[in-house]
Amino acid sequence: MQHLLFDQPTPLQLPDAELLFYGKVDLGCDADELLQQLIASSAWQHEDITLFGKTHPQPRLVAWYGDDGASYTYSGTEHQPQPWTPELLHLKNIIEPLSASKFNSVLLNLYRNERDSMGLHADDEPELGAQPVIASLSLGEERTLYFRHRHRRDIKTFNLPLGHASLLVMRGATQSNWKHGIRKLQRPLGPRVNLTFRWINPTPS
Repeated sequence: MQHLLFDQPTPLQLPDAELLFYGKVDLGCDADELLQQLIASSAWQHEDITLFGKTHPQPRLVAWYGDDGASYTYSGTEHQPQPWTPELLHLKNIIEPLSASKFNSVLLNLYRNERDSMGLHADDEPELGAQPVIASLSLGEERTLYFRHRHRRDIKTFNLPLGHASLLVMRGATQSNWKHGIRKLQRPLGPRVNLTFRWINPTPS
C-alpha cells in the first residue's frame, strides 16, 4: 500500500548542496509509539570520541543496523551492523521511494535531552562514495540541524528545524561542501531519535 505524504517535498535552496525536505511523512504506524519502541529496544552504545588528543564520551547514544558486510568507520571506530529489525526494515521500505535511493544500513542517534548534541561533521567517509545520499528521519523533540559551508565564509550558517516524523534527504555535493551538526540547548527537552539511512559500499577484499 502506498504511504501518503502529509507534506509534499520541498527542495531547499542552499548553495553547493542538494537538499529535499518533507515536513512530515506517514510512517504507516503511530510515530509516538515508534519513538518509544526504538528507545526501548535498540542496541544503544555510548561510545568515546578522541579530539585533539583527548578522549571524551560522545554526547549521545548510537546504534548501527544493516546488511551483512555493511561495516562503517567513523570517529576512528569500525562498526559492524546489527541485523535489521522488522521496525527498521519497515521504515527503510518507506524511506527508499521518498529518497529515490536504495539503502543497506542505518545509523541511529539518541539525543536523550537538551544536553546531547552532534558536532559539526560531514558524512564523507570513503565507504559512502563520492556523492552519497543520506536520508535523515527525525522522531521526537524538534532539534535544529545547522549547516556551515566547508570552503566559503561568505555564505551564512543555514538552520533547519527537524520536527517529529520529518525527513531530510541530502544528496549530490552536499557532503563535499557542507558540514552539519546539532547544538546543545539550555531549555529542557525530551528525547529525539534520528535515523540516517545510507548505502555503504563494500570494502575491496
